Amino acid sequence: MTRHLTLRGLIFVCALVALGGCKKSETAAGASTEDDGPIRVLDKGQRPRSALRYNIPAGTTTSSSTTFKVATLATSSDQAAITLLPGLRLDIVSGPAELTERGVKFAVDVVKSEAVVPEGFDERLAQELRDGAAVAKDIGGWVEIDNRGNMLAGELNEQTKRSDVPIRLLRMIVNTRQTLTRVLLPEEKIGLGARWETRSEIRAYGFKVQQVNTYTLVDRAGDEIMLNVTVQQMAVPQTIEFPEEGIEISVETMMAQADGQIILDLDALESDASANGKGEDRILVKTPEGTDVVEVAEEFDVQIANTSALSGG
Repeated sequence: MTRHLTLRGLIFVCALVALGGCKKSETAAGASTEDDGPIRVLDKGQRPRSALRYNIPAGTTTSSSTTFKVATLATSSDQAAITLLPGLRLDIVSGPAELTERGVKFAVDVVKSEAVVPEGFDERLAQELRDGAAVAKDIGGWVEIDNRGNMLAGELNEQTKRSDVPIRLLRMIVNTRQTLTRVLLPEEKIGLGARWETRSEIRAYGFKVQQVNTYTLVDRAGDEIMLNVTVQQMAVPQTIEFPEEGIEISVETMMAQADGQIILDLDALESDASANGKGEDRILVKTPEGTDVVEVAEEFDVQIANTSALSGG
């Protein structure tokens, strides 16, 4: 690899990671993400106050579509590159819901997965990204949650446990669902204007990142509530290696923030949600030819839309 290819190579690595296709040896065997920390209520909001609880009828099935898009500008000491990474679209079916003594149990399955490749994108790379996205079809499993959204149990299906299903893709899907579609609800009674936060550790580009989600209750009509959400991410300095690409990447700074809105139906298994944000990274890229400093600016967008929600009798 020459210095001229370093930046392009880094972006390509990031693109593969974003779609879960990086070659680094990790499989679905380690797909379970770290649990969110305790919910902390920052403001109980106005009176009257009441407890928010999921109340999902037996037999409920919810279908939804999730689309991820990322635009990246990377600059180094002697070059700059900008890329619109292909979007990833997942069609997901959750349910039917089965009531348990502790809450509700239901399957979550990706029934369609495709890379949304921009016109004019390099065809060879586009095909690799399509192939990377295709492995997500039919992945899934089942989960059991309580009436506040805490995960009590779960298991991946056999398709998900295949060795060619990248763990990063699973973590991206799980983190998006935990942040936007299966919001953790506070124990306390709250009212309009209430704010609460959850904390977790996730992985982005292979790095450990601390994430804080802050939710604000802005409206409620029966079992449908509207939330504003702010997501903040930050990573401490750390290093990962990509031996096959001959690249060692060290983080000096990595931070991102996203803002969004969630329409949370307490009777359904999915939510309508949208979020967009920006990230800024300062990264040291080491190759056999030398070390370069790369600054990465990202803009990203997530859209989740319920396509159907059927409640059981």
